Order: sequence, then C-alpha cells, then structure tokens
Amino acid sequence: EVQLQASGGGLVQAGGSLSLSCTASGFRNRDYAIVWFRQAPGKGRERVSCVTNGGGSTSAADSVKGRFTISSDSPKNTAYLQMNDLKPEDTAVYYCALILGWITCPPDESYEYDSWGQGTLVTVSS
Repeated sequence: EVQLQASGGGLVQAGGSLSLSCTASGFRNRDYAIVWFRQAPGKGRERVSCVTNGGGSTSAADSVKGRFTISSDSPKNTAYLQMNDLKPEDTAVYYCALILGWITCPPDESYEYDSWGQGTLVTVSS
C-alpha cells in the first residue's frame, strides 16, 4: 500500500518562508510523480507544483512560479516544496499526492492518484 507522510506546515508572516516535505513508502516503482495541491477555506483545490522521482520533470502553477521551488530526493522517496515570499493568499491546507508510472508530470488533474497525504496547514499572516 502506497503511503504518503506530509509535514512542514505552520504559521509565518507575509514575506516569510516555509518548507514542506512529502515522504512516500510502500511501493517499488521508481517511476512516479508527486504533486502538491492546496485548498484554501471556501475555495476549490488548486494544483501547486509537481516533481517526478529524481527531479527530471517539474511544473508549477503561475501563482507560485518564482516563489516556490519543488525538488526530489530519490533515495528518500521524498519531495520538498520550498515556499518563499509567502503571501496571505497562500494560506491553505497543502496536500501531496503520488501517481505511479509517470516519468513526466501529469499534464492536468484528470488522473487518478495512487495515494494522498494527510494535509498540512500553512497560514500566512499579513
């Protein structure tokens, strides 16, 4: 069973930084992508960023480009989301999800993910 453990959320002032991590376990397939989503109160889910195992493929939403950086530590099966210059509108619960069998980031959200993390709250105060 594929399992994801997300961590790293918290409270930060606008302009500050936070780093999220998502560690995957319970599978052997070396081809996979980890995608970070977020959901703000009263809003729909938004895809934030994606990375494939080893970092060969990445993607980011326009809303976070230039501020968020995603990376992959292959031996640890862990994806990191470094969030800089945080804004109040970044406040949300952040979820990571894993999809097996991909060597590029899925082009959209229409695919079924193999596992979801439990979510971690990021709060950015103004």
